[in-house]
Amino acid sequence: MKILVIGSGGREHALYWKLKQSPKVTSIVCAPGNGGTDNNVDIAADDIQGLLNYALKHKIDLTVVGPEDPLCLGIIDTFQEHGLVIFGPNKHAAQLEGSKDFSKSFMVRHNIPTAEYHTYTDHRDALNAIASMKFPLVIKADGLCKGKGVIICETHKEAKDTLHEIYVNKQFGEEGNKVVLETFLDGYETSLLCFVSNNRIFPMETARDYKKIGEGDKGENTGGVGCYSPAPAFNNKVKANIDKILANIEVGLYHDDFDFNGILYVGLMIVGDTPYVLEFNTRFGDPETEVLLPRLQSDLVEIMMHVENDTLQQSHLQWDPRTCLTTIVVSKGYPGTYEKNIPMILNDDGLVFHNGTKRTETELLSVGGRVLSFVEMGDDLITLNAKLNERIEKLEFKNKVYRRDIGLI
Repeated sequence: MKILVIGSGGREHALYWKLKQSPKVTSIVCAPGNGGTDNNVDIAADDIQGLLNYALKHKIDLTVVGPEDPLCLGIIDTFQEHGLVIFGPNKHAAQLEGSKDFSKSFMVRHNIPTAEYHTYTDHRDALNAIASMKFPLVIKADGLCKGKGVIICETHKEAKDTLHEIYVNKQFGEEGNKVVLETFLDGYETSLLCFVSNNRIFPMETARDYKKIGEGDKGENTGGVGCYSPAPAFNNKVKANIDKILANIEVGLYHDDFDFNGILYVGLMIVGDTPYVLEFNTRFGDPETEVLLPRLQSDLVEIMMHVENDTLQQSHLQWDPRTCLTTIVVSKGYPGTYEKNIPMILNDDGLVFHNGTKRTETELLSVGGRVLSFVEMGDDLITLNAKLNERIEKLEFKNKVYRRDIGLI
């Protein structure tokens, strides 16, 4: 089979790495790829026509979409209209990630526990609403917003300023025309990624990611600077409640006439024994993918074809029982402004997924905020953390920043 992976981050490198292991694969290419994927084609992930032309010309047997933008632009629908096999949800299903109001409405309609919320399109109405709301308060711009559209406001002034940025200064452009105001939930987060085949849900193993840039979970939110799988075990009550949530999602997909095939990422907040759904994503999570795929013992190509053919069973998903931990090296200044095109020397024989790198003929350069994901597998987080820190110290990269407490807190 000829495989095309779309995207350029750590998630896409992990997908490329895992798919390449399948004996079914005769060739694999990544568009646009990065310094870790060794066969790249220079086509942007959101250039739907360019990707379609490439897939048709090279007779690609399976295309795998990494990031959310092309999914929300309808790449699945376009490829399928031309008879191509492509893994991911169609444009309608991708709205579960593309619109926070759409996904919250789905949750409420189908009895899926989530934080209380109200949606506003008018700045003044939103300002009036926050005057009577409790803090902390979560403000969400409705669209994708490059993953930066969720703001936790500790005070009324912060909320007022945030609304001003969204509505008046157009911080997120048209993606901020609609705003969701949401009750803050205080608990612990867990990520549960699921394969979905014809609206049927098949959960993967759990994962827990670290979003704060600073050690001790301090500082600004990021796209994720570390992760491990499996997450701490749930008690029986929490597990039963999560099973009920997944069942309700399935019922909702059928009831609302979805035709969902691909990945559904369920972001959970566990408060006491009650899990709440914070968000849906409709693609592999990043950095969750970097710790789930090393644990997946099954052939990923076979799983994706089972999804395509509506023959997937839970028994097709086999997992390494060991723990997988990743610590991500980021560029100094991230998640704010940072320098690009900084050379680095990576002398490492272990597993490393490239998040934001590119290769020239002579150098490996940093081009992203998140740069490299160092990965270890083993039996306990303390040992894995120590191994990762030791490996990362050997990385020659003047702007490297990383948390030394990933897996310890």
